Amino acid sequence: MKLELERAKVKNIVWGETTALLPDGTLRICKEDLLEAAADRVCFKSIGAELARPGESVRICPVKDVIEPRCKTEGQGQVFPGMLSGVETVGSGKTFVLSGAAVVTCGRIVGFQEGIIDMQGTGADYTPFSKTMNAVLVIEPNDGIEPHEYEKACRMAGLRAAYFIASSVWKAGASVSETEVYELPSFTESAKSFPDLPKVVYIYMLQTQGLLHDTYVYGVDAKKMLPTFIHPNETMDGAVISGNCVSACDKNSTYIHLNNPVIKSLYEHHGKDLNFVGVIITNENVTLADKQRSSSYTAKLAAMLGADGAVVSEEGFGNPDADLILNCRKLEKCGIKTTLITDEYAGRDGASQSLADASPLADAVVTAGNANMIVRLPKQDRLIGFDDYIDVLSGGFDGSLHEDGSIEVELQAITGATCELGFGKLGGRTW
Repeated sequence: MKLELERAKVKNIVWGETTALLPDGTLRICKEDLLEAAADRVCFKSIGAELARPGESVRICPVKDVIEPRCKTEGQGQVFPGMLSGVETVGSGKTFVLSGAAVVTCGRIVGFQEGIIDMQGTGADYTPFSKTMNAVLVIEPNDGIEPHEYEKACRMAGLRAAYFIASSVWKAGASVSETEVYELPSFTESAKSFPDLPKVVYIYMLQTQGLLHDTYVYGVDAKKMLPTFIHPNETMDGAVISGNCVSACDKNSTYIHLNNPVIKSLYEHHGKDLNFVGVIITNENVTLADKQRSSSYTAKLAAMLGADGAVVSEEGFGNPDADLILNCRKLEKCGIKTTLITDEYAGRDGASQSLADASPLADAVVTAGNANMIVRLPKQDRLIGFDDYIDVLSGGFDGSLHEDGSIEVELQAITGATCELGFGKLGGRTW
């Protein structure tokens, strides 16, 4: 597969009569058309839209998902397969991307594990989405709608809005500022071209711990699937979609799945110091039998690929820590060296055990930070959404929302703060 991401850089965002990208990088959106594209007359009592720019005194809460506007312009299928389009395999051809823009879905709380985005101040330092030009959908559900139906309706509204913006801009004749090309040769060609490089596979763990803890692959709830091998390019066209209400700090929003930095890094190293052989997606289960089945199947697939090493990323914490360690142990026992990417819940003082499970074979672990760390977020001048849930968000507590409008919470409550794919502020490099 060969995929070309044609990126147009967004430097500002405004409302206007039509949707287009102006020559100066301003994304102009027709608000009425956006709301029409996102509307759900069965599930939504109301839907509104607001804009949030980096550096503005704005708080968005509670955040459900973040999606980057994309559309395919050439090749098989369309973005978000199985959700907005058919289930043809994606990951080849050309895809148009509005870099620096995002659609954020926000509305009445479904599960307590939803989050906050501050566009300035301390909170902005911890979320990657304080740096994007955000079109925020503010959704009120109809009375009596079940939480999982409401979550689904919000998810679909965000995807429709993101596709509408990208496709409208493309049709309006947007110019492309940068093209990224992603292509992997066949296993046979790679073996011939890089016979001395270690073969590395990426084990991509997806949150699947029950209702409202969902991730979708080609429209299928990943709880229902066995681990499977996919081409890394498929993720860039939206084959993997977030549908969960888990702790905001380490929830992989759809935007992050589209821009997975582990995949990008492995591509950058391919043919230089490693042979990137592809991606195995696996689920995070709640029963021991399911954990054993998926971890054994994952190790088997990696061994069949002839992998020498594996990068394993987690989503979430606690229960999924067992899946992470089972994957590590079984891969290592197959002779496949592992590097794990996780975050920590080490207590507010950082002195507690970081993970719920451990193994001496887990001897190469990368941390995205301690989600229990307390931060104070200053008052923002404008609120998009609702702040009456702050005290009950995961990471919040009784009294988190102060009378002056400031908030005291754990990092858990900030969207993307300790992303276990490394899509955040902090990072490490080897020099």
